[in-house]
Amino acid sequence: MGVPDIDWSERAAIAERAILRRHLRRVAGVLPGTRIARIRWPRRVPASPKPWHFWWQAQLLDCLVDAQLRDPSARRARTIAKATRTVRLRNLGSWTNRYYDDTAWLGLAVHRAGALTRSHGAPALTAITQRLHEGWTEDGGGGIVWHHGDHVKNAPSNGPAAILLARVGQLDFASSIVDWVADTLVDPDTGLVRNAVRLAPDGSVQHVVRHVYTYCQGAYLGACVELAERDGHWRWTDRAAGVVDAVTNRLVSRDGVLPGDGGGDGGLFAGILARYLADAAVRRPELAPTASRLVLASAEAAWDGRAEVGGGPVFAADWSAPARPPCPGAPEADLSVQLAAWMLLEAAARIRQTPNGRG
Repeated sequence: MGVPDIDWSERAAIAERAILRRHLRRVAGVLPGTRIARIRWPRRVPASPKPWHFWWQAQLLDCLVDAQLRDPSARRARTIAKATRTVRLRNLGSWTNRYYDDTAWLGLAVHRAGALTRSHGAPALTAITQRLHEGWTEDGGGGIVWHHGDHVKNAPSNGPAAILLARVGQLDFASSIVDWVADTLVDPDTGLVRNAVRLAPDGSVQHVVRHVYTYCQGAYLGACVELAERDGHWRWTDRAAGVVDAVTNRLVSRDGVLPGDGGGDGGLFAGILARYLADAAVRRPELAPTASRLVLASAEAAWDGRAEVGGGPVFAADWSAPARPPCPGAPEADLSVQLAAWMLLEAAARIRQTPNGRG
């Protein structure tokens, strides 16, 4: 569960400073009033405009909000406003794209940022929630498709969408989404959330994609906790407890550390699970002991395995292993991997700052 006198807030601040110093920049290095993160560090060649990692930038914004809640500062508030504006600017003037999971992740970050986004929040949330409604179809029993025109419905689209919709007060829609995930994607044998279903041309479920990813567990857990807080029906807490138990018994290492999933998009997966485990720990007392242990054990492992490079920490893609120096081809060079560790340390700080989360 962790040593009580560890200052997780300070460790989160150290990670924040290192990641922002290495990754945060102006668009093209020069455009005033903008802030965006380069996707790798160190950068060996000039940055390419492609691929555009929309959802990585959303996770950066969410980490900035975590830090602002931990230790408010006027400078960071300005950075949050600039980062929000820059996502839309870099995304060719739109708050959404064809992927419903990307869109929902940005919506969550913008909603949490609230007034810190200045004038951008309300139009962003209006566009995002409208787009999420467009993604729902009755094929396969319901659920939001992965992207426009797709025949896949997955947990990464439906989980964050349900969290956001619950937070903006659309409880009936959020409940329908989470019920669909529970009925369709939760494995009745393991309690873990499977990745997706593929639909047949007639709209029936043709195939269940049984891959299990940590962030699918986190997004589903977050949606159940959100609805438990707002709706109060027993099924939400029962489902949240079920997925926490499944993660504990089937995914974590013997030391209680959340597993990594390499670099690229996978670099973010465990961090997202840690975020929503911390949310469960501080909001649902019955889940606090187990959820807290998982977050704090993972945070200790990530911190102990860090490498010191250029005066700041670099974190491993697998928190159970030592970090490698970031270089081309190493997952430690990816923004996603470093954001996940920052997210984890913010989760540990949140738990330590909240009585229910002390475990």
